[in-house]
Amino acid sequence: MSTQESWPTRFEAELMRLGVPGPRARRLTEDTAAQAAEHAADPAGLFGPAHLYARHLVAELSAPVDPPPRFATAGPVLLHLSGVGKRFRRRTVFQDVDLTVRGGQVAAIVGANGCGKSTLLRICAGLTRPDTGTVHRTRRVGYVPQDGGTAGWLTADEHFALFGAAAGVVPRRARSTGAHLAARLAWRPDPGQRAQQLSGGTRQKLNLVLGELHSPDLLLLDEPYQGFDQGTYLDFWRQVHAWRDAGRAVVVVTHLLHDLGNVDHVLDLGER
Repeated sequence: MSTQESWPTRFEAELMRLGVPGPRARRLTEDTAAQAAEHAADPAGLFGPAHLYARHLVAELSAPVDPPPRFATAGPVLLHLSGVGKRFRRRTVFQDVDLTVRGGQVAAIVGANGCGKSTLLRICAGLTRPDTGTVHRTRRVGYVPQDGGTAGWLTADEHFALFGAAAGVVPRRARSTGAHLAARLAWRPDPGQRAQQLSGGTRQKLNLVLGELHSPDLLLLDEPYQGFDQGTYLDFWRQVHAWRDAGRAVVVVTHLLHDLGNVDHVLDLGER
C-alpha cells in the first residue's frame, strides 16, 4: 500500500476514533485529499502524520472562537439568510440555509466540491436569486469572485478608475485608493502592465482591491487567496482581521480547513 493510499485511511480512522461521525470523517478525508491534489503534494508531506493532523483538525473544529468583544453584540446585522434554498433543474443544491453575520464578524462557508458554496455566495451578493427563503443585506457590498472579475486588456489603474466610477469615486482618488490597498497585499501595480499579463495570484490581489475599493460594509470572498504564496496568504488574513476590527462583516468561501481558526461562524453546506 502506497503512502497516498494509506495516509487517508489512517486519517479517517483517527477521526472516527476521536468521535467524528463516519459520514463527516469521510467528507473531511475527501476534502483533505483534494487539498493535497491541488498542491500536487503527498498528504504526509503537506499535513504531516495522519494521526497528528486528525487531532489538530478535531481540536480546531471543536474549539470555540471568541468574537471581538466590541462587536460581539453591538454590531448591526449586515447579512441575514433565512430558509434559503436553490435548485438547478431537478437537483436540490442546498435548502433551509440560515446565516446571520454582524458587523465585526467573519463567517466561513465550507463544504465538499459541488455543494453550492459559490452559488450561495452569489445569492448573498444579489447576483443569483434563491428559489426559497429570504436574504437581507446591507447596501454597500463588495464581492470577490473565485474566477474572472477583471478585464484582461485593462491595467490595474484602469480597473481602479472604472470600478471607482461605478461607485461614484473620481478617477484620481480611485487610483490612489487602489494603490494604497494593493500595498497592503505587498503589491505595487506596474502602470503599463495589463491584467492578462499578471500571474494568477496577482490578478486575485487585483480582485481583492476592487472588492474593497468602495469601502463596503460587507465583503463576500470566494476562495480569494488562489495563487497566493504563504506570505501573501498571511497578509490576506491580517487584512480580514483589520476589516473585522473596523466593524465590517466578512464572508469567506474556503476549502482550507485550517482557515476555520480565523473566523467567528462556520456554515457547513456539506452537513445539510
